[in-house]
Amino acid sequence: SKIPIMTAINKTNLHPMSFILLGIPGLEAAHIWISIPFCLVYILALVGNCTLLFIIKTDPSLHEPMFLFLSMLSVADLMLTTTTMPKMLSLFWFNDGEIPFEACLTQVFLIHALSNMESGIILAMAFDRYVAICNPLRHSTILTITVIQYLGLAILLRGIVLLGPHPFMLRWLPYCRTNIIPHTYCEFMGLIKLACAPTKIPRAYSLFVAFITGGLDFILIICSYILILRTVFRLPSSEARIKTLSTCGSHVWVILISYTPAYFSFLTHRFGHHIAPSIHIFVANIYVLVPPMVNPIIYGVKTKQIRERFLKFFTD
Repeated sequence: SKIPIMTAINKTNLHPMSFILLGIPGLEAAHIWISIPFCLVYILALVGNCTLLFIIKTDPSLHEPMFLFLSMLSVADLMLTTTTMPKMLSLFWFNDGEIPFEACLTQVFLIHALSNMESGIILAMAFDRYVAICNPLRHSTILTITVIQYLGLAILLRGIVLLGPHPFMLRWLPYCRTNIIPHTYCEFMGLIKLACAPTKIPRAYSLFVAFITGGLDFILIICSYILILRTVFRLPSSEARIKTLSTCGSHVWVILISYTPAYFSFLTHRFGHHIAPSIHIFVANIYVLVPPMVNPIIYGVKTKQIRERFLKFFTD
């Protein structure tokens, strides 16, 4: 079928007044059914992260670096999932795919900036594990509350400064082909593909930011775990090794759950031209939905203090 030609265009700058989100191409008839698990996952993410934040805030014994970083991750998760899900559910339930141009650019900025911040927080958590295992006597003097606050601020500023240019670059481009986005939310590469002007500079900048943040974060996380494993294998007993490694279990799961769909989504957008659009968009949705739901569950199940506090909360 022919793509409908853009109707509402501001003639002076070739900006559409709004974009139309299509949802998941080829699965439009199943949108109402897809919305059920999506909505349940969103509710679980909201309840799980709010509960986790409440437990960490009200229990002074959890005011340790790992849990303070975890609370930062929970806030970022809540913001990321709330940036995308209400509009997505509105699209699935009421076929309301229209999103104003400015709102679309805001969504682009928030999704990419928050994803960038999450990557930075996961790296900070890896640094915490490295210090706790490789330099345990200095853990409390290296990772003080002040240092944690500065790290949090640096992660926040990195996301805002490096991803801030994204919406401006998109705003400067003309969109004269169509205003239809075959996706469930607005994201950078989805909009770049609609532009009818050279996009080499915005694409190059986006790639550069992805590599110096997400790419570099991942390399540093791997390096920290190599040093952790080197220290662990020097421990005298296998029992001590298992006990020490078990403190990293939750973090490793978070790394896998966060980075796997992120990298798949990133690589398929740029290089996976033979992958069906519905698969790409489904993975992109998993990326903004599943980690926010799973992160509090992982830490709730695997962390004794959080688990006990959670059970106490419901049994008292």
